[in-house]
Amino acid sequence: MKVGTIKSIYRYPVKSMGGEEIDQSFVDQTGVLGDRVWTMYDQSGGGISGAKQYAGLMQFDAKFTADPTLEHRAARAEITLPDGTVVATDDPSAGQQISAVLGVDLALLPVMPADQLDYYRRDPNAEFGEDDLRAMFARTPDEPLPDMSVFPAEIMEFSSPLGTHFDAFPLMMMTQSGLDGVQARATDSQVDVRRFRPNFLIETLDGRPGHAEADWAGKRLQMGDLVVQLGVTCPRCIMTTHGFKDLPKDPKIMRSVVQETGGDLGVYASVVQPGIVKTGDDIVLIDG
Repeated sequence: MKVGTIKSIYRYPVKSMGGEEIDQSFVDQTGVLGDRVWTMYDQSGGGISGAKQYAGLMQFDAKFTADPTLEHRAARAEITLPDGTVVATDDPSAGQQISAVLGVDLALLPVMPADQLDYYRRDPNAEFGEDDLRAMFARTPDEPLPDMSVFPAEIMEFSSPLGTHFDAFPLMMMTQSGLDGVQARATDSQVDVRRFRPNFLIETLDGRPGHAEADWAGKRLQMGDLVVQLGVTCPRCIMTTHGFKDLPKDPKIMRSVVQETGGDLGVYASVVQPGIVKTGDDIVLIDG
């Protein structure tokens, strides 16, 4: 059953930095080709780092200058600093230049093989108490926290699924109608897709309103040659409230998402059958 079309495809060469909209991509078990293949890395013990720790990363943009391939996913990209300076990922000083802006000492590193366990391992001193989770997910004392038990067990020991820089799953999908639903509630906010960083933005069939992606959770979708298994809905974190570029800092965004959906927006997905997808491709619900 056709349920929509692909409106936009996004990839983010460097974790937590602005990315690029593309017309098509090959997608496999590691996600959209080239997605989050670089990261800022705290070599003093913090490991893989993102905007949850350093909000300033969202002020940077990254775009590939060479097409990523299956043999070389971490292709050369150019990073634009907040002041407009451009530095390439193959520049030995790139990490230092980015660190200087952030005021911390981080390295710019490519994704490592899955067997490099120490690279992916979390800081053993990291805390995940209620106060820490409320800060991470920008939830007030009266708002629900996400159920962390639905996520892969490995992300409690490792910062990301091994061999990737993702938070939990290789793909995140959203509907335009879902964004519109939050915007209708948050009339004084800019509910911009850039705040939510999906890989796929979906136009629902006939512009049908609501959060269809939540209804699809647990089912399979086909998009072009690609088949994905939808998993859990995506609990939104403090990154959605940060200000960057022309978007202001706005804690009300999270209040509106919590009121609209309980705090989730979009759905995670894993790849069942790799394939090429293009904007405009039909999205077919396999499991009706």
